[in-house]
Amino acid sequence: MVRILRAETLRPDVRRWTGISAIAVAALMAAEFVTQVTTVGTRPELSQEGALAEFMTAAANPTLFVILLDTFLMAALIVFLASFRQLITHTRHDMQWVADLGYGAGLVFVAITLVGDAMDAGAALDAVKQPASGTVIRALTEGHIVMFGSIGCVLTALVVAAAGYVTFASDVLPRWTGWFAFAVAASNLVTVPAMFNGTSATDPFSAGGGAVTALATFPFLAWVAVVGIVTIRGQRHHAAKRTAAAVGIAFVK
Repeated sequence: MVRILRAETLRPDVRRWTGISAIAVAALMAAEFVTQVTTVGTRPELSQEGALAEFMTAAANPTLFVILLDTFLMAALIVFLASFRQLITHTRHDMQWVADLGYGAGLVFVAITLVGDAMDAGAALDAVKQPASGTVIRALTEGHIVMFGSIGCVLTALVVAAAGYVTFASDVLPRWTGWFAFAVAASNLVTVPAMFNGTSATDPFSAGGGAVTALATFPFLAWVAVVGIVTIRGQRHHAAKRTAAAVGIAFVK
């Protein structure tokens, strides 16, 4: 019986890791947003290359710190995606293809985000210990805001839509979280056309504008946090059931 209980204790609890990684994602994303708003600020228009160079010279180190936070965020997101996939497939093996769809889209989202981070870091490094070039910063910025914006929104919509579908199919989470996931998918898709509206920093519906944060990033953050809270609350109940089952098996033997 001791060996069985020890094996149950050492086995990673997928619900616990889903919850822990989800809360880590939410905390890191909130920290990243606060850092962005309080230390980086709003960039000038890309057409004002002189002002853009001055802005990045002042904001280079805070920008690199935001990117560092985002790197850890993406690592936590990978853990969340893998754990959530296992959470589904343990309950409904026939739903594995849908879970794999969300997992694959999530990994592509992580890869694209890291490429965008690298471009953003390149713009910041252009202003570190050397005269900044507004032309270089503008080119790198125009590339990464589409990755963080419309491209990322399509992939995020696919991730949460798949999660919503398997939530209804497996009942591994409350059904209301499935409806929430579908609403998040819809809000992300609404922001996709922003890529056709220019790059103005003052227009919320431009590529990389405030609407992307309000309609895509924040809803996704809220869904991840909800999944984390729900799974952690359910983890203790499932752990008790596993322990009881292990004791029962040992008793029979």
